[in-house]
Amino acid sequence: MTARRNVLFIMCDQLRFDYLGVYGHPHIKTPNIDRLAARGVRFTNAYVQSPICGPSRMSAYTGRYMRSHGSNWNGIPLRVGEPTLGDHLREIGVRNVLVGKTHMAPDREGMARLGIPADSVIGVLQSECGFEPYERDDGLHPDGRYDPAPRYDGYLREQGFAAANPWEHWANSAEGDDGELLSGWLLAHADKPARVPDEHSETPYMTRRAMDFIREAEEDGRPWCLHLSYIKPHWPYIVPAPYHDMYGPEHVIPVQRADGERDDPHPVYKAFQDERVSKAFSRDGVRERVLPAYMGLITQIDDQLGILFRFLEERGLADDTLIVFTADHGDYLGDHWLGEKQLFHDVSVKVPLIVVDPGSAADPTRGTVSDALVELVDLAPTFLSYFGGVPKPHILEGRSLLPLLHGQDSGPWRTAAFSEYDYAIDRARLALGTPVPDSRLYMVADGRWKLVFAEGFRPMLFDLQADPLELRDLGADPAFADQRQRLTEELFAWTRRARSRITRADEAIAAGDDAGRAYDRTFGQGIVIGYWDEAEADAERDKIRRYHAGG
Repeated sequence: MTARRNVLFIMCDQLRFDYLGVYGHPHIKTPNIDRLAARGVRFTNAYVQSPICGPSRMSAYTGRYMRSHGSNWNGIPLRVGEPTLGDHLREIGVRNVLVGKTHMAPDREGMARLGIPADSVIGVLQSECGFEPYERDDGLHPDGRYDPAPRYDGYLREQGFAAANPWEHWANSAEGDDGELLSGWLLAHADKPARVPDEHSETPYMTRRAMDFIREAEEDGRPWCLHLSYIKPHWPYIVPAPYHDMYGPEHVIPVQRADGERDDPHPVYKAFQDERVSKAFSRDGVRERVLPAYMGLITQIDDQLGILFRFLEERGLADDTLIVFTADHGDYLGDHWLGEKQLFHDVSVKVPLIVVDPGSAADPTRGTVSDALVELVDLAPTFLSYFGGVPKPHILEGRSLLPLLHGQDSGPWRTAAFSEYDYAIDRARLALGTPVPDSRLYMVADGRWKLVFAEGFRPMLFDLQADPLELRDLGADPAFADQRQRLTEELFAWTRRARSRITRADEAIAAGDDAGRAYDRTFGQGIVIGYWDEAEADAERDKIRRYHAGG
């Protein structure tokens, strides 16, 4: 690196791509995120590699698909030794720091097998997905889940919000007319203000912690990649005043679903429609109660980002810091008769992605919109490239976004985007009776068509041009057999490109193709294979010697 550079990697949890002003929402106020898009490139086809927190984030943090890193569900550890963004950045002197959520589960069995103490430097990095945990907080604080408890709990107590579980009882609960506690877990209370004041709620707290790190990093002097990972707008759907009533039922956009989606649906789709959360969001009045809170949480994030961006400008860091704003997945919110996020409709698997490169090379693309197919696995190689690191395509399965940010013609970008979901731990598997190894779903989307391959069942197919809301499944329609076959072949070709050989780069192998390298691998080691007698072997030695001599 010839000059100091930093990366601010902002990720929201469960933020839909279409719930930002700049992405076309007619009511939600997100002026700071909108202005961020005016400084960089806004991507409209950014896909996550799994539609739930853990595996999606592990793909972003490793630059590798779920079928490569193996962390298939929330709580499934990323195996010890799996290369992460932090490993790649530390090699070139860049700190990789966390403030907020990762949903990372440490591979304690693997560390014990290798004799790595959990409290050692290596153990901490392995346990925290390659991040220096400046402030780790996954945003779910049921009693006894974390040991030690997240720092935020102690902070709330220091501010006078005493409780056995201040995160739940103050930050994520409301108060009734008679002082009774109203749990934010319950959808009926989404329209009430959280008990905690805005300034002490999770989003402002995490923003301040990010600024604390940046101040300290200025004294340290090393370049940094700061992952500011907001816990919201993930449930519980409850937000403090004044955001709790900033939006009302009149601001709730129409639901994206059709009665036909419940008429003989795909078996896997039907199993998820029958989940409790899906039935809840399909009830009349639930969306009108919950979505204003969801929108308020997003505007609160936007307000805090305005504070953070001004902080960067005041400290002279805005011109040296690449900024990424994205999410780990979306939220159905009742669309398609579903809640949560497990399947592959765009409202779940597509996310906002705004990238601002402060360098002059990115000036031609400022304020532009790109419809290129991009994936969250592209972020790790982008950061490595931005910091001047050597590309690692044998490990990192994504592609650096810098050519797109700089307006360079780098040839064909990507023919399809991919995502995976392992529903073995869902109740849907029990309803379907599928074996654990077969409880897999794969998505392939080429910009026009989207196919979902369901092991043991027929596929699902959507025409995103004729049916942008994905209300009609063409997976059983004989008229579209050719499209299903084409996309299935694309999916299978992708599975054959797994990066399983990560200990030696393709370039290193290709560099051994010439005769001189061949000599080092064979005769130079005293290994002589396939020669008839001394004369034949000596002739080969003479040929290689002449090669080395330039003859």
